[in-house]
Amino acid sequence: MSNSPLAQPALATQERQYILTLGCPDSTGIVAKISGFLSDIGAWITEAHYFSDPESGWFYTRQAVRADELDMTLEEVTAAFSQVVEQFGEQARWRVTDSGAPNKAVILVSKEGHCLQDLLGRVDQNDYPMEVAAVIGNHRDLEPLARAHGIPFHHVPFPKDAIGKRRAFDEVAELVNVHNPDAIVLARFMQILPPDLCEMWTGRAINIHHSFLPSFMGARPYHQAYQRGVKLIGATCHYATQDLDDGPIIEQDVIRVSHKDLPRDMQREGRDAEKQVLARGLRWHLEDRVQVHGNRTVVFE
Repeated sequence: MSNSPLAQPALATQERQYILTLGCPDSTGIVAKISGFLSDIGAWITEAHYFSDPESGWFYTRQAVRADELDMTLEEVTAAFSQVVEQFGEQARWRVTDSGAPNKAVILVSKEGHCLQDLLGRVDQNDYPMEVAAVIGNHRDLEPLARAHGIPFHHVPFPKDAIGKRRAFDEVAELVNVHNPDAIVLARFMQILPPDLCEMWTGRAINIHHSFLPSFMGARPYHQAYQRGVKLIGATCHYATQDLDDGPIIEQDVIRVSHKDLPRDMQREGRDAEKQVLARGLRWHLEDRVQVHGNRTVVFE
């Protein structure tokens, strides 16, 4: 277990890369222009993904190049790539990131610790591309777990009245924003983010919902699934938006159940899916493998 204030992954054994992502209106010649740019700067490409969406008319790509083979800094690559992107229109969305710069996350929790324990275990095993700056809980149940991993824990109780709950959210936002995290992870937080926080954290707030959305939105999805008599239950990792449990989906998975399974059985079995789905979806987000268009995502696994 780590004694440092942040649980940090070891990135030294991984090949450092510059990641270039782009989403723009589709047209001819985009791939040729990107390939020509990378060739001109002497880039060694390790991954290249492309997707042209005929429904939206948008083009998406993710390019990974070896940083140690380039005689250019991240800032220089970014400036050069910006000149290429100008050719793709004002709507183009793009970024260049350095895989050697650790991502920072803040995790919001309530009482159930299986997702938190799984994520902290992955970080401690140097198997996850993020630092955990803080854990914030509306109960103290998971404080010992966070502190055992050397991570600061902040307890913010949530009163039932609207005014008290709003003040609690303001305190949470202040605690989160001081870290400017790359991801705000709702690891079974069990509180609905207000619209202004959803907007503030657009594209960074990631929720795990214990259902295969869009089925069984809202509270007690396992009880809803039991009442419906389903034979498959699941979990969904998605970006949090103002529309409850209806944000862009990053990852999903399912588990088979039978008529013998009560809601508590489904809840126990579903925990495995929740952990795996959140871990995969969050990793893809941190590795710049997810691009959002409207309420859909393109995920380059």
